[in-house]
Amino acid sequence: MVVPGSQHIEDKMYHPPEGLQKDAHVPDFNCYLELYKKSIEEPDVFWKEVASDFYWKKPPTGQILQYNFDVTKGNIYVKCMEGATTNMCYNVLDRNVKDKNLGERVAFYWEGNSPDHHEAITYGQLLGQVCRCSNTLKQMGVRKGDRVAIYLPMIPELVYTMLACTRIGAVHSIVFAGFSAESLCERIMDSQCSILVTADGVYRGEKLINLKQIADEALEKCREKSQSSVNLTPVVFPVVQTPWDAACDVCWEEVMGQVSEQCEPEWLDAEDPLFILYTSGSTGKPKGVLHTVAGYLLYTSLTFKYVFDHQPDDVYWCTADIGWITGHSYITYGPLANGATSVLFEGIPVHPHVGRFWEVIEKYRVTKFYTAPTAIRLLMKYGLDPVQKYDLSSLRILGTVGEPINPEAWHWYHEVIGQKRCPVVDTFWQTETVRDTFPFFGVEPTILNEHGEELEGEAEGYLVFRRPWPGIMRTVYGNQERFESTYFKKFPGFYVTGDGCRRDKDGYYWIAGRIDDMINVSGHLLSTAEVEASLTDHGAVAEAAVVSRPHAVKGECLYCFVTLKDCREFNRTLVDELKRQVREKIGPIATPDFIQNAPGLPKTRSGKIMRRVLRQIARNEKDLGDLSTMADPKVVEVLFNHRCETAS
Repeated sequence: MVVPGSQHIEDKMYHPPEGLQKDAHVPDFNCYLELYKKSIEEPDVFWKEVASDFYWKKPPTGQILQYNFDVTKGNIYVKCMEGATTNMCYNVLDRNVKDKNLGERVAFYWEGNSPDHHEAITYGQLLGQVCRCSNTLKQMGVRKGDRVAIYLPMIPELVYTMLACTRIGAVHSIVFAGFSAESLCERIMDSQCSILVTADGVYRGEKLINLKQIADEALEKCREKSQSSVNLTPVVFPVVQTPWDAACDVCWEEVMGQVSEQCEPEWLDAEDPLFILYTSGSTGKPKGVLHTVAGYLLYTSLTFKYVFDHQPDDVYWCTADIGWITGHSYITYGPLANGATSVLFEGIPVHPHVGRFWEVIEKYRVTKFYTAPTAIRLLMKYGLDPVQKYDLSSLRILGTVGEPINPEAWHWYHEVIGQKRCPVVDTFWQTETVRDTFPFFGVEPTILNEHGEELEGEAEGYLVFRRPWPGIMRTVYGNQERFESTYFKKFPGFYVTGDGCRRDKDGYYWIAGRIDDMINVSGHLLSTAEVEASLTDHGAVAEAAVVSRPHAVKGECLYCFVTLKDCREFNRTLVDELKRQVREKIGPIATPDFIQNAPGLPKTRSGKIMRRVLRQIARNEKDLGDLSTMADPKVVEVLFNHRCETAS
């Protein structure tokens, strides 16, 4: 491991303990290089060996990977295991229960929002519940290829539902349960879902969130936009009194009790859709990223096995939400494909006390712990006392995900939580790509400059990939043109991540963050265009521009500049209204930290907003660089004078 920020190279190197290294799947760097070379030079041989661990109703008939990354040579496509048929659910459940005799092994230790709520779910029990849910969906008319929206908290029913979809060949579209009714509606409409599975409510710490009410609002918006009905299947628990529409609402517990625990899987083509997951788009309209069956099975199973060095006696815990790509890959599909035992956590890090994470690690003897830098920075604030109360000696490997980690947080994580003996796996994934650095097997990154020229050795520029691997996205759902223009048009022949990157003299890749207009808040990627659209929907706002500003806990936060219409006054009431509007349209995660009055915005003579200048103003940094292209330089002084006092 290498950590930035140290003065001497010897201070930056951290080696894993010999005992851990000896039994590892990839015990040393030479072994990594051998496997990596094979994956690049002999990809068919490499991926056939990986595929041999799984069940295929029909084997592939051609090359393992076929693709075109060059828009000048025709449509972009990626195909993996073409001609093969299989089923994801069969491979992660039936194969473990029937072929590997793991029916009594715990698949999930579910830990609720309250420590009093917990449950152990074996692989055999999980298979039975998934089959019940599969039969329920089939009774409601769901068939292969149909889209099912899932808007659930981190409860076992979320896993049951997504795996039930994969079992019958339906395509799940999971929407993070912190999103607003407008965001939920937009995703349901875009993927044309016929069923929505939700819950009546959920507690996040002390706060009650009425999911059914949000879902009802979303469905009403869908009806207004499409003039058609949308079925709703809620998961009902005695949390809140829930309004009920008997014409379309169906109670989970009633229908689940009437169906069999046996359900034959639907055998699917390797390139059939597995799921759609929406990620923020720079245009303001979220992109429905589509992944397919075989490639996602191969890649999530292999990355989980090697990145976290999974061993049979592990208890693994990823604290992410399944509503994000990390949860899809490293709570559900990757761990289950390896027959792993995992913790499924509904709560938050500081409820009912600030030692909750450490309490759970001690309770289940967690060996592999995977969380976000935002959570680490949050828990750092409470010092050592909450940590020292608990026994963390079971931990072997730590991981971070979702955003770059700063050196201070890394050192605290390694020294306090890992007690200086646990390697820290710092991963980089995207909803679109699913990968980590150093490049994982089959991944061939490079760095380009603005002109598309490849940079050798130490370099900084655009992070791109030369070739696909099984787990890369296949398209933007319903919009191949957007897929090609977003990821392939800028540099034909390469997949463009949208991230900036630096490669050091040792070949390490350092991800610098988004190059386009995206902001990473607590590991959640937000579109500035989407936030700006929400602000300008308010009757008082003529124009808005949103940039990032560093935040001690969240990494980045939203700093918004708003230009008001004539005769409108900028005051505290308006700021509160604008924050509330963004929350309602996008979700709480997008709530701006700062909203500043901007009588004018810095623009080029062609009218383009100069966001780099706004970022400097948000940070109160006076070095603005070249302003020769700015139409009216006087607006800069005005904006500095109007800065939010709390942002100083």
